[in-house]
Amino acid sequence: MSAEPQLTSDVIGLTKVAPFSRRGFMTASAAVTAGYTLAAGPVRADAIKTDTGGLTAGDAMIKLADGEMPGYFARPAGVSNPPVVLVAMEIFGLHEYIKDVTRRLAKLGAFAVAPDYYFRKGVDLTKITEIPQLMPIVNSKPDAELLSDLDSTVAWAKSQGGDASKLGIIGFCRGGRTVWEYAAHSSALKAGAAFYGSLVDPPNPVWPKSPTQLAGEMKAPVLGLYGEADTGIPVATVEAFKAALAENKKTAEFKIYPGAPHGFHADYRPSYRSEAAADAWSQMQAWFRKYGVLS
Repeated sequence: MSAEPQLTSDVIGLTKVAPFSRRGFMTASAAVTAGYTLAAGPVRADAIKTDTGGLTAGDAMIKLADGEMPGYFARPAGVSNPPVVLVAMEIFGLHEYIKDVTRRLAKLGAFAVAPDYYFRKGVDLTKITEIPQLMPIVNSKPDAELLSDLDSTVAWAKSQGGDASKLGIIGFCRGGRTVWEYAAHSSALKAGAAFYGSLVDPPNPVWPKSPTQLAGEMKAPVLGLYGEADTGIPVATVEAFKAALAENKKTAEFKIYPGAPHGFHADYRPSYRSEAAADAWSQMQAWFRKYGVLS
Protein backbone atom coordinates (compact mmCIF):
# COMPACT_ATOMS: atom_id res chain seq x y z
CA MET A 1 0.00 0.00 0.00
CA SER A 2 1.33 3.45 -0.88
CA ALA A 3 2.09 5.87 1.95
CA GLU A 4 1.30 8.79 -0.33
CA PRO A 5 -2.01 9.76 1.35
CA GLN A 6 -0.05 10.46 4.55
CA LEU A 7 2.36 12.82 2.80
CA THR A 8 1.71 16.50 3.29
CA SER A 9 0.65 18.32 0.15
CA ASP A 10 3.74 20.53 0.20
CA VAL A 11 6.02 17.48 0.13
CA ILE A 12 4.02 15.90 -2.69
CA GLY A 13 4.47 19.12 -4.63
CA LEU A 14 8.18 19.18 -3.87
CA THR A 15 8.91 15.59 -4.83
CA LYS A 16 6.67 15.13 -7.88
CA VAL A 17 8.21 17.56 -10.31
CA ALA A 18 9.26 17.40 -13.94
CA PRO A 19 12.67 15.91 -14.82
CA PHE A 20 15.51 18.41 -15.17
CA SER A 21 18.99 18.61 -16.62
CA ARG A 22 21.91 18.66 -14.21
CA ARG A 23 23.58 21.37 -16.27
CA GLY A 24 23.69 24.70 -14.44
CA PHE A 25 23.54 23.22 -10.95
CA MET A 26 26.11 23.38 -8.15
CA THR A 27 27.86 20.30 -6.88
CA ALA A 28 26.51 19.06 -3.55
CA SER A 29 29.60 20.28 -1.71
CA ALA A 30 29.37 23.73 -3.31
CA ALA A 31 25.69 23.97 -2.38
CA VAL A 32 26.43 23.17 1.25
CA THR A 33 29.31 25.65 1.31
CA ALA A 34 26.94 28.32 -0.07
CA GLY A 35 24.51 27.65 2.77
CA TYR A 36 21.82 25.60 1.04
CA THR A 37 20.17 22.36 2.14
CA LEU A 38 20.80 19.05 0.41
CA ALA A 39 17.38 17.65 1.24
CA ALA A 40 15.90 20.40 -0.91
CA GLY A 41 17.49 18.82 -3.95
CA PRO A 42 19.88 20.17 -6.59
CA VAL A 43 20.82 23.84 -6.25
CA ARG A 44 20.90 26.15 -9.26
CA ALA A 45 24.26 27.78 -9.81
CA ASP A 46 22.59 31.12 -10.61
CA ALA A 47 20.42 31.29 -7.49
CA ILE A 48 19.73 34.90 -6.54
CA LYS A 49 22.21 36.49 -4.13
CA THR A 50 21.22 39.71 -2.35
CA ASP A 51 24.00 41.70 -0.73
CA THR A 52 23.88 43.48 2.63
CA GLY A 53 24.66 46.92 1.23
CA GLY A 54 22.62 49.50 3.14
CA LEU A 55 21.45 46.84 5.57
CA THR A 56 22.13 45.61 9.05
CA ALA A 57 21.81 41.82 8.95
CA GLY A 58 22.85 38.75 10.85
CA ASP A 59 21.96 36.09 13.35
CA ALA A 60 19.53 36.70 16.19
CA MET A 61 18.61 35.01 19.46
CA ILE A 62 14.91 35.49 20.16
CA LYS A 63 13.72 35.30 23.75
CA LEU A 64 11.04 32.70 24.47
CA ALA A 65 9.37 31.54 27.66
CA ASP A 66 11.42 28.32 27.50
CA GLY A 67 14.73 29.68 26.25
CA GLU A 68 16.07 31.35 23.12
CA MET A 69 15.28 30.65 19.48
CA PRO A 70 17.84 31.26 16.73
CA GLY A 71 16.86 33.38 13.78
CA TYR A 72 18.17 35.57 10.99
CA PHE A 73 17.24 39.21 10.47
CA ALA A 74 17.86 42.01 8.02
CA ARG A 75 16.80 45.65 8.26
CA PRO A 76 17.63 48.93 6.52
CA ALA A 77 20.60 50.54 8.26
CA GLY A 78 19.96 53.78 10.10
CA VAL A 79 16.18 53.69 9.63
CA SER A 80 13.95 54.21 12.66
CA ASN A 81 10.80 52.14 13.22
CA PRO A 82 10.84 49.98 10.08
CA PRO A 83 7.79 47.75 9.58
CA VAL A 84 8.17 44.16 10.79
CA VAL A 85 7.81 41.25 8.36
CA LEU A 86 8.04 37.65 9.54
CA VAL A 87 9.55 35.16 7.10
CA ALA A 88 8.15 31.64 7.50
CA MET A 89 10.54 29.09 6.07
CA GLU A 90 10.09 25.88 4.13
CA ILE A 91 10.73 22.51 5.78
CA PHE A 92 14.46 22.69 5.03
CA GLY A 93 15.55 24.90 7.90
CA LEU A 94 17.02 28.36 7.96
CA HIS A 95 19.21 28.12 4.88
CA GLU A 96 20.53 30.59 2.34
CA TYR A 97 17.39 31.07 0.25
CA ILE A 98 15.33 32.09 3.29
CA LYS A 99 18.11 34.40 4.48
CA ASP A 100 18.25 35.95 1.03
CA VAL A 101 14.49 36.55 1.02
CA THR A 102 14.95 38.28 4.38
CA ARG A 103 17.55 40.60 2.84
CA ARG A 104 15.30 41.29 -0.16
CA LEU A 105 12.53 42.41 2.20
CA ALA A 106 14.97 44.64 4.07
CA LYS A 107 15.88 46.28 0.76
CA LEU A 108 12.18 47.17 0.51
CA GLY A 109 12.38 48.91 3.89
CA ALA A 110 11.27 46.14 6.24
CA PHE A 111 12.75 44.76 9.44
CA ALA A 112 12.50 41.17 8.25
CA VAL A 113 13.15 38.25 10.56
CA ALA A 114 13.12 34.51 9.91
CA PRO A 115 12.83 32.50 13.13
CA ASP A 116 14.29 28.99 13.23
CA TYR A 117 11.25 27.53 14.96
CA TYR A 118 12.31 23.87 14.60
CA PHE A 119 15.32 24.49 16.85
CA ARG A 120 13.92 22.51 19.82
CA LYS A 121 14.41 19.27 17.91
CA GLY A 122 18.13 19.57 18.57
CA VAL A 123 19.14 18.92 14.98
CA ASP A 124 20.21 21.32 12.22
CA LEU A 125 17.68 20.76 9.44
CA THR A 126 20.07 22.25 6.90
CA LYS A 127 22.42 19.29 7.48
CA ILE A 128 19.79 16.63 6.74
CA THR A 129 20.11 15.16 3.25
CA GLU A 130 16.85 13.23 2.77
CA ILE A 131 13.23 14.40 2.96
CA PRO A 132 12.07 11.22 4.74
CA GLN A 133 14.44 12.11 7.59
CA LEU A 134 12.98 15.62 7.78
CA MET A 135 9.31 14.77 7.85
CA PRO A 136 8.96 13.30 11.37
CA ILE A 137 10.78 16.35 12.73
CA VAL A 138 8.85 19.11 11.00
CA ASN A 139 5.49 17.33 11.21
CA SER A 140 5.81 17.08 14.99
CA LYS A 141 5.88 20.86 15.44
CA PRO A 142 2.63 21.79 17.24
CA ASP A 143 0.70 24.68 15.74
CA ALA A 144 0.19 26.20 19.19
CA GLU A 145 3.95 26.30 19.76
CA LEU A 146 4.57 27.62 16.24
CA LEU A 147 2.14 30.51 16.69
CA SER A 148 3.62 31.33 20.10
CA ASP A 149 7.12 31.35 18.57
CA LEU A 150 5.95 33.80 15.91
CA ASP A 151 4.40 36.06 18.54
CA SER A 152 7.73 36.00 20.41
CA THR A 153 9.53 36.90 17.19
CA VAL A 154 7.28 39.94 16.77
CA ALA A 155 7.99 40.97 20.37
CA TRP A 156 11.72 40.60 19.75
CA ALA A 157 11.59 42.73 16.60
CA LYS A 158 9.64 45.38 18.48
CA SER A 159 12.26 45.37 21.25
CA GLN A 160 14.90 45.97 18.59
CA GLY A 161 13.11 49.07 17.24
CA GLY A 162 10.78 47.53 14.67
CA ASP A 163 7.28 48.93 14.19
CA ALA A 164 5.02 46.02 15.13
CA SER A 165 1.95 48.11 14.30
CA LYS A 166 2.93 47.50 10.66
CA LEU A 167 3.21 43.72 10.83
CA GLY A 168 3.31 41.40 7.86
CA ILE A 169 4.16 37.75 7.26
CA ILE A 170 5.42 35.98 4.16
CA GLY A 171 5.96 32.25 3.81
CA PHE A 172 6.88 29.57 1.31
CA CYS A 173 5.73 25.95 1.05
CA ARG A 174 5.16 24.81 4.67
CA GLY A 175 5.76 28.45 5.57
CA GLY A 176 2.90 29.38 3.26
CA ARG A 177 0.63 27.24 5.40
CA THR A 178 2.06 29.07 8.41
CA VAL A 179 0.94 32.38 6.90
CA TRP A 180 -2.69 31.21 6.79
CA GLU A 181 -2.47 29.78 10.31
CA TYR A 182 -0.97 32.99 11.69
CA ALA A 183 -3.56 35.14 9.92
CA ALA A 184 -6.24 33.21 11.81
CA HIS A 185 -4.33 33.65 15.08
CA SER A 186 -2.95 37.19 15.23
CA SER A 187 -5.16 40.24 15.63
CA ALA A 188 -2.02 42.40 15.25
CA LEU A 189 -1.25 41.19 11.72
CA LYS A 190 -1.87 43.72 8.93
CA ALA A 191 -1.36 41.41 5.93
CA GLY A 192 0.13 38.13 4.78
CA ALA A 193 1.45 36.61 1.56
CA ALA A 194 1.34 32.81 1.23
CA PHE A 195 3.44 31.25 -1.52
CA TYR A 196 2.01 27.80 -2.37
CA GLY A 197 1.10 27.05 1.23
CA SER A 198 -0.77 23.81 1.82
CA LEU A 199 -4.46 24.25 2.56
CA VAL A 200 -5.62 20.79 3.66
CA ASP A 201 -3.58 18.74 6.14
CA PRO A 202 -3.33 15.00 6.66
CA PRO A 203 -4.50 13.91 10.13
CA ASN A 204 -2.06 15.13 12.76
CA PRO A 205 -2.88 15.57 16.46
CA VAL A 206 -0.63 18.62 16.80
CA TRP A 207 -2.33 20.44 13.90
CA PRO A 208 -5.90 21.04 15.16
CA LYS A 209 -7.15 22.84 12.06
CA SER A 210 -5.95 23.16 8.49
CA PRO A 211 -6.08 26.56 6.77
CA THR A 212 -9.30 25.49 5.01
CA GLN A 213 -10.90 24.75 8.38
CA LEU A 214 -9.87 28.22 9.57
CA ALA A 215 -11.57 30.09 6.73
CA GLY A 216 -14.01 31.73 9.12
CA GLU A 217 -11.31 32.81 11.58
CA MET A 218 -9.01 34.89 9.37
CA LYS A 219 -8.14 38.19 11.03
CA ALA A 220 -5.97 39.75 8.32
CA PRO A 221 -6.03 39.99 4.53
CA VAL A 222 -3.91 37.35 2.83
CA LEU A 223 -2.62 37.05 -0.73
CA GLY A 224 -2.36 33.47 -1.97
CA LEU A 225 0.18 32.77 -4.73
CA TYR A 226 -0.12 29.31 -6.26
CA GLY A 227 1.07 27.27 -9.23
CA GLU A 228 -1.39 25.71 -11.65
CA ALA A 229 0.94 22.70 -12.06
CA ASP A 230 1.46 22.10 -8.33
CA THR A 231 1.06 18.33 -7.96
CA GLY A 232 0.36 18.61 -4.23
CA ILE A 233 -2.10 21.52 -4.15
CA PRO A 234 -4.67 21.15 -6.94
CA VAL A 235 -6.29 24.28 -8.33
CA ALA A 236 -9.64 22.88 -7.20
CA THR A 237 -8.41 22.94 -3.59
CA VAL A 238 -7.35 26.58 -3.94
CA GLU A 239 -10.69 27.49 -5.50
CA ALA A 240 -12.61 25.74 -2.72
CA PHE A 241 -10.65 27.65 -0.09
CA LYS A 242 -11.18 30.90 -1.97
CA ALA A 243 -14.93 30.24 -1.98
CA ALA A 244 -14.92 29.46 1.75
CA LEU A 245 -13.13 32.72 2.52
CA ALA A 246 -15.58 34.66 0.37
CA GLU A 247 -18.52 32.95 2.07
CA ASN A 248 -17.11 34.06 5.42
CA LYS A 249 -16.55 37.58 4.05
CA LYS A 250 -12.80 37.41 4.60
CA THR A 251 -10.41 39.56 2.60
CA ALA A 252 -8.15 37.48 0.38
CA GLU A 253 -6.97 37.39 -3.18
CA PHE A 254 -5.41 34.57 -5.16
CA LYS A 255 -3.22 34.38 -8.23
CA ILE A 256 -2.62 31.05 -9.90
CA TYR A 257 0.31 30.93 -12.33
CA PRO A 258 -0.27 28.81 -15.47
CA GLY A 259 2.23 25.98 -15.80
CA ALA A 260 4.03 26.87 -12.57
CA PRO A 261 4.91 24.02 -10.19
CA HIS A 262 5.18 24.00 -6.43
CA GLY A 263 8.24 26.02 -5.40
CA PHE A 264 8.15 28.37 -8.39
CA HIS A 265 9.67 31.19 -6.31
CA ALA A 266 12.52 29.06 -4.94
CA ASP A 267 15.26 30.39 -7.20
CA TYR A 268 17.74 27.79 -5.98
CA ARG A 269 15.66 24.77 -7.09
CA PRO A 270 14.72 23.27 -10.49
CA SER A 271 11.10 24.27 -9.78
CA TYR A 272 12.00 27.98 -10.18
CA ARG A 273 10.01 29.90 -12.79
CA SER A 274 11.48 33.36 -13.14
CA GLU A 275 8.45 35.13 -14.63
CA ALA A 276 5.99 33.75 -12.09
CA ALA A 277 8.45 34.43 -9.27
CA ALA A 278 9.01 38.04 -10.32
CA ASP A 279 5.29 38.71 -10.72
CA ALA A 280 4.45 37.08 -7.37
CA TRP A 281 7.10 39.19 -5.62
CA SER A 282 5.60 42.30 -7.20
CA GLN A 283 2.08 41.24 -6.18
CA MET A 284 3.30 40.72 -2.61
CA GLN A 285 4.78 44.23 -2.47
CA ALA A 286 1.57 45.80 -3.77
CA TRP A 287 -0.47 43.81 -1.23
CA PHE A 288 1.74 44.87 1.65
CA ARG A 289 1.57 48.50 0.55
CA LYS A 290 -2.21 48.35 0.19
CA TYR A 291 -2.62 47.13 3.75
CA GLY A 292 -0.04 49.35 5.40
CA VAL A 293 2.87 47.01 5.96
CA LEU A 294 5.24 48.62 3.47
CA SER A 295 5.35 52.33 2.70
